[in-house]
Amino acid sequence: MSGRKISISHIGFLTPGNYPDDDPLSGLEQTLQQLRYGEELGFDGAWVRQRHLEPGISSGSAFLAAATQRTSQIELGTAVIPIGYESPYRLAEDLATVDVLSRGRLNIGVSAGRPPHADLIAPLVFDGDWRRNDFSHDRVLRFADNLRGTHLGDEQTFIKTPFGQTRPRLQPYAKGLIDRIWYGGGSQRSAEWAGRNGFNLLTGNVITGEGTDDFFVAQSQLIETYRAAAGPKRRVALGRVIVPFDSADATTRRRYQDYAASRDKRTLSPQGEKRTLFARDIVGTSDEILERLFADPLLPKVSELRLELPYEFEHEDYRQILHDFVTRIAPDLGWSGVPSTAARGEERHYA
Repeated sequence: MSGRKISISHIGFLTPGNYPDDDPLSGLEQTLQQLRYGEELGFDGAWVRQRHLEPGISSGSAFLAAATQRTSQIELGTAVIPIGYESPYRLAEDLATVDVLSRGRLNIGVSAGRPPHADLIAPLVFDGDWRRNDFSHDRVLRFADNLRGTHLGDEQTFIKTPFGQTRPRLQPYAKGLIDRIWYGGGSQRSAEWAGRNGFNLLTGNVITGEGTDDFFVAQSQLIETYRAAAGPKRRVALGRVIVPFDSADATTRRRYQDYAASRDKRTLSPQGEKRTLFARDIVGTSDEILERLFADPLLPKVSELRLELPYEFEHEDYRQILHDFVTRIAPDLGWSGVPSTAARGEERHYA
């Protein structure tokens, strides 16, 4: 293996939250079970995607409110909320409530810019010409300011409540949540902006190619740009699609390999006008995956790794992947989390 020193101290996973179109309850319930299982395995964090017009989680805040009641230790996160559709104030109220319910375990991932499917959704969200709305980074700053707990108005501003007069501010106030905002940065400009404004950085297997066709060079430059602006205290979480199949049967192994092969072409050259670059999915036995990870030039530069689960798999597939990753791969990356006794015994179920 490579001589590069890898020391991953924090491992999370990102789950798509899929469900059958005619039975959303079953899929949402299974995703809640995945988060609970991830906690039993010792994962440090569990993230969910917020997706619109798809059979997946359309409200990260509503879903994670439920997750706070199914888990007790694992960090919970959104990766990411397209903030263009959101009211910066109302979203802050919702997520502050989730953080209080979680006892301070929430991480908020957001992105700016024109949100997905704007031609279809924006006319339903906004009054008037939605194209005049502000979809810039300023919307994220407004959201963050609402979480700071600053009182509204001046020192003489009070509102009447059933409990008497009080100085108004966003309620509930979630102390420390302002430091757990993450920005999904895909370009040098967004990475520099996120660092300069004190947000943590999420970067995964998709990035903008700026001056290079090499995914790893582009991502390395992105992290360097971010750290130059953010300083040493901010967190960087690196995402990779990793699919171990040690305990899977032969049919499942072939299905995983076919999945990765179907996506390989997009990794060969920049895609589209934005020159989007994709990292290859990492599929195989734990030994094969570790060889790939130790050759990854980005892993020595971070201490947080996010396992990104593919969209197209089934609930039992996700459980098997999470289990194999924690028991067979994570310890060799320097991670020292400890699965519960019940979770360690799962290997007999899959083998």
